[in-house]
Amino acid sequence: MSSDMGSVPYFVLGGYLVMLLGIGLFGLIRGRSTEEDYYLAGRGQGLLVTALTIMATYFSGFAMLTFPGWIYQSGIAPMLLALNLPVAGAALFLIGNKIRKLGSAYGLVTPADLTAHYYGESGPLRWTVAAVGMLYVIPYVIIQIKAGGHLAEALFTGVESIPILGFRLSIYDAGATALSLVTMIYVLVGGMRSVAWTDVVQGILLLSAMVLSGIAIVAYLGGPGPFFARVSELPENLLQVPEAPERFNVWWMAGYCAFASLASVVHPAQWIRFYAARDSRTLRNTAVVFATVLPACVLFGVLLVGLGGRVLYPVDSMGNLPTILASADQIAVVVIREIFPILFGGFGTWLVALILVAVMAAAMSSADSNLHALSAVVTRDLFDRIRPEASERSKAGVGRVVIIVATLIALGLSFWGDRNPEMGLLRTIGQFFLLAMAFSVQLLPVIVDILYLRRGTATGAFWGIIVGLLTVFCFTPFPALLFGSGVTAWTTTVRQVADIGMFALAGNALVFGIVSRFTRKVSPEKKEAFRRIIDN
Repeated sequence: MSSDMGSVPYFVLGGYLVMLLGIGLFGLIRGRSTEEDYYLAGRGQGLLVTALTIMATYFSGFAMLTFPGWIYQSGIAPMLLALNLPVAGAALFLIGNKIRKLGSAYGLVTPADLTAHYYGESGPLRWTVAAVGMLYVIPYVIIQIKAGGHLAEALFTGVESIPILGFRLSIYDAGATALSLVTMIYVLVGGMRSVAWTDVVQGILLLSAMVLSGIAIVAYLGGPGPFFARVSELPENLLQVPEAPERFNVWWMAGYCAFASLASVVHPAQWIRFYAARDSRTLRNTAVVFATVLPACVLFGVLLVGLGGRVLYPVDSMGNLPTILASADQIAVVVIREIFPILFGGFGTWLVALILVAVMAAAMSSADSNLHALSAVVTRDLFDRIRPEASERSKAGVGRVVIIVATLIALGLSFWGDRNPEMGLLRTIGQFFLLAMAFSVQLLPVIVDILYLRRGTATGAFWGIIVGLLTVFCFTPFPALLFGSGVTAWTTTVRQVADIGMFALAGNALVFGIVSRFTRKVSPEKKEAFRRIIDN
C-alpha cells in the first residue's frame, strides 16, 4: 500500500469537520424552537435540498465500501443489485407525494402518526410501527460507524493508535468514534436544517467521487477499450450470474431488487423527507433525478472500480486476497489511494484525501438522517403518548437525549460485534445492511393499504408487522446464541435463495390480510377523507 499522505489528510478532514459543525450552527440560528421545525424544517424544502438529502440518505458507507467489494469478489453478478435504484425511484414517485399530502393535511411527523390517523389511535400499532423504525436505525447507524473506522485506517496509514485521555485507541476505533461524535453534535444542534444542508454537501461530494473514481481507473488501464479487454480476461465465473444456491444467484437478487429497494424508501428517515418537501412537484422531480443520477454514479463508482480493482489486484488460485487488501471492502479505497497519485501527481494526494472524505461523507449523511429520524420516532410516538402535556422544550430535550443514547449504543454494538466471534454474521457492513433492510420493509403492507387499497384494519396491521419482525429475527445470530445452532439450520438454506426481507414480508402481508377480514374496519368516512387528500 502507498506510504502515508503526510499532513494532507489532517487538513482536509479537519476543514471538512469544521464546515459540518458550522452548518449545524447555521441550522440552529435559522431554526425555531418547535417540534415540527426541528424535525421537518418547516415543511419547505425545495428540489435541490430534497433530492440531495434523499439520495445522500439512500447511499451510505455500504455504497463505496461493501458494494465494490462484492463486485471485486464475485464479478458482475452483484451489479444486478443496482436495479433496485430505478425500482426505488419509481416507489418514491408513487408513494412519496401521497405521504407528503397526508402529512401536510394532518400535521404528521413520523410513520406512526400516519397509521394512527388512518387506523385509529391504537397504542400497540403505533408502538410497533415505531419499533420497526428503531430496529432499522440501529443496524444502519452501525454500518456508518464501521465505515468511519475503515476510512480512518485508509486516511492515516502511518498511525496505528492515538492516545486519548490516558488510553490508546486503534486508528479504527478512533475513526469510528470521531465520526459518531461529530455527526451526533451537528444533529443535536441544528435538527433537520443542519442534517439536510450537510446532506447537500455530502451528496455532492459522494456523487462526484464515484464518477471521478470510475473515470480514473478506466484511464489508468488505458481507456475504455483496454479496460474492457482486461476485464474480459478475468475468470469466467466472474462474468456470469451463478445458479442457486451460490451467492448472488438470480433468485436472491430478484427478491432483493423487488423488496430491499422499497425498504430503502419507506424507512423513517426517508418518510420524514417526504413530509418536509415543499410541494408535489418537488417530490416528483426528485424521483426522476433519483432514478437517473444514482444508477449512473453507481456504474462508475461501483462496477468499474470493483472490476478494475480485480484486474489490478487479482486473488490467488486458492481465493486468497493479495496482501494489499485486508478485506474486499477495502478495494475502492486501495484503488483510489494507489492510482490517483500516479495519474495526478502531487495533486493526486489531495484528491485521495478529498475522495476518502467523500466516502466518509456517505457514512455521515446516512448516520445523521437516521439518528434524526429515531429522535422523532421516540419523541413523537413514545414520549408524547406518555407525557402529552410536555412543553416543546421538554420534547426537544428528550429528542436530543435519544440521539446521544442511540449513538453510544450503535458505537458500542459496533465494537462488540467486531470483538465477539459468536457475532460473526454481524461483523460485516453487508450483514448489517441486509438486516436493516429486512426490518424496514415490514412497513410496506401498511403503506400500500393506506395509500391504495384501504381494506386493512389496525389489528391486522399490528399482527402482520409482528409476524414480519419475528421472521426477520429468526435470520439473525440471536436465536442461535439463545437456543443453539440447530434451531436455525433451516434459515441458511432459505437465505441462499431468497432475500430475508422478501421472506418476512410475505408472512407479514398474509397475516395482515387474513386478520383484517375478521376485525373492526376503518370507517367509510375516514377512507373517503384520505382518498380526497391523496387524489387532490
